[in-house]
Amino acid sequence: MPLALIAFIVVPIVEMVILIEVGGIIGALPTVGLVVLTATIGIWLLRLEGMATLARVQGKLERGEIPETELLEGIMLLVGGALLLTPGFVTDAIGFSCILPGLRRPIARWIMRRGMLSAITVINSRTGAFRQQNPPPGGGDIIEGDFTDRTKDE
Repeated sequence: MPLALIAFIVVPIVEMVILIEVGGIIGALPTVGLVVLTATIGIWLLRLEGMATLARVQGKLERGEIPETELLEGIMLLVGGALLLTPGFVTDAIGFSCILPGLRRPIARWIMRRGMLSAITVINSRTGAFRQQNPPPGGGDIIEGDFTDRTKDE
C-alpha cells in the first residue's frame, strides 16, 4: 500500500515537471498536441493488439491449452491503455511498453517465469477436473475431497 501511495503522489508531480519543461522548449500547444497524438496512436495500437491477443487466446482454448501468457498480456494491454489515456510522457512510455508486442511479450514471459503471479487453478471445461498452474513455492499441499454442509441439516 505505501508503494501505491508514493506512486500516486510522485508520478503526477514528475509528469507535471516534464510537461512544463517540454512546454517551455517547444511551446504549450505543440506539447498538448504531442500528448493527444500519443494517446491517439496508443488507442489505435491497443485496438490492434487487443484483437490479436484475443485471437491467440481463442486459438489456444480451441486446442485445449491454457492461455496464461496471453491472459497476462491482456491485463498488460488494459494497464497500458489506461496509462496512454493519462496525460504525460512517463505514463505514455510505460503504456507503450505494455502495448507494443516487442516489449509486452518478453515482459509477460519474464513475469510468468519469475512466478510473480500466484497459483492459478484451472477447471477443464470438458472434464470438470481441476489443475493447478504455477504451484506455489514450497510445493504447497493440495487436498482433494468432497464435503457436506451440515449447517443446513440443523
